[in-house]
Amino acid sequence: MNSVIIDKLLSIEKEQQVKILYACESGSRAWGFASPDSDYDVRFIYARPAADYLSIRERKDVIEIPVNEVLDISGWDIRKALQLFLKSNAPLYEWLQSPVIYKEYGGFKEEFFSLASSYFSSRAGCHHYISMARNTFENDLQGEMIKMKKYFYALRPLLAALWIIEKRTVPPMEFDQLRTLVTDEQWHTVIDDLLEKKKVADEKGTITPVLLLQEWIATTLAYCQEQSKDRPALQNDTQELDLLFRKYISSNDL
Repeated sequence: MNSVIIDKLLSIEKEQQVKILYACESGSRAWGFASPDSDYDVRFIYARPAADYLSIRERKDVIEIPVNEVLDISGWDIRKALQLFLKSNAPLYEWLQSPVIYKEYGGFKEEFFSLASSYFSSRAGCHHYISMARNTFENDLQGEMIKMKKYFYALRPLLAALWIIEKRTVPPMEFDQLRTLVTDEQWHTVIDDLLEKKKVADEKGTITPVLLLQEWIATTLAYCQEQSKDRPALQNDTQELDLLFRKYISSNDL
């Protein structure tokens, strides 16, 4: 599949007349809890020829390829990506930490992510991850039978929020790194068992509710919500991001 994805990215560059600066895996295959039939969630950042950014013509700032059962691929224009980085868009901060990289131009990813500690807002990050965890917990983890993947869709963002609160840094993308926050051995035993089951089950695989996880999620949600209150908003200027933008559109030799 790796070669298929790379060929698709090369085709996008040719058809759309853009340069892909960075492309990575963004979903469960990067988070660390994929099922055998999990699709591939490919996300990329691209630049157009420099002259396009000096035109009054309106252009789309996203490229979206029709989704199928195997491959979900889309990308953001570098200007859009930098604007969202300024706003502490959490998924973008995750993309830049993905363990699965399909394409990278020069040192773009390292140079971009080196600015994370200065631009990441703990307030915005907490609100994003707590909202994700709460919505999944309330909407998907209350039935008599529960999709296994939904536990991880609640646990990963909740651990990310906990990471921001306790470590005051950008949370890692991968579940294995996030789970180091928890010291309860029984919790880890339950998680290991669930991961083993998920590895051999399809995306629709279900289990009965796990009491330990139900209680942990409810308690940790309440804790994170309380701890995240009144966190100050972060205000940054665009100077460093403007420099990055100019550098990579100027280097576009399409």
